[in-house]
Amino acid sequence: MIERKTYAFNWKVFVSGMMSIILGYILLIMSDITIAPILLVLGYCVLIPVSFL
Repeated sequence: MIERKTYAFNWKVFVSGMMSIILGYILLIMSDITIAPILLVLGYCVLIPVSFL
């Protein structure tokens, strides 16, 4: 039971990380140099690694 909840949580965090990365690149293309790097770092360095735990 606990493994199933952890599995669902990991997928939600992984999808959140991917959406953060995609949104970061979209904002980077639109020349937003304030929020885009924050979203990219959040996705690559926080959310994706946490989803693998």
